[in-house]
Amino acid sequence: MKKFVERSLIISKNLRVNERIRVPEVRVIDENGEQAGVLKTREALALARQRNLDLVEVAPNAQPPVCRLLDYGKFRYEQTKKERDARKTQKVISIKEVRLRPKIDDHDLETKGKQARGFLEEGHKVKMTVLFRGRELAHTDIGRELLNQMGDLLKDAAVIEQPPKMEGKNMTMMLSKQASKGQSGGQSNRSENRPPRPPQPDSAASGTSNPPPAAPPAERAEA
Repeated sequence: MKKFVERSLIISKNLRVNERIRVPEVRVIDENGEQAGVLKTREALALARQRNLDLVEVAPNAQPPVCRLLDYGKFRYEQTKKERDARKTQKVISIKEVRLRPKIDDHDLETKGKQARGFLEEGHKVKMTVLFRGRELAHTDIGRELLNQMGDLLKDAAVIEQPPKMEGKNMTMMLSKQASKGQSGGQSNRSENRPPRPPQPDSAASGTSNPPPAAPPAERAEA
């Protein structure tokens, strides 16, 4: 008996099954994938019952429509499981937030940049947030310069999806991963060519001094 060749058979969720199949005759494929020929629909239903299976219409637009003998309950369970497994394997893109303070030192800023780069390489979007407190809100230009500096630090790995803007008392910028592009060597060279630090509101002498050798790690209370 000729074997039925299934070419990318896609079975819809809205199938006609058993008595819902109203056409007078159908082409039947049995549970082993073998053609059983063109049968009257009532004969195909009788054959399905005889084998404790369901008659499922899988190609309604064919002439005559094609039906398969299968356990419909088991089939739907397997289809649902496949769909669930497929969703699990899909990569979920989430938004990771990296927080900065206006008075952040150079070493911590570079550490935050590495943290953001890691998130980007994992495929996440990164929301850079500068947290202002009290009188610091009078110097939001410092936050903008910090975010622009961070954008420059990461420009080999990220694109700016949303430029710096105020959200309440904070200033934010959204970064997303850059399309596939060589990223080798960008990080080390970036630290050498980093633009000067913006002036601090409470310390006129802070300038652009070299990072201290033993600065604390970046994950402070604000982070």
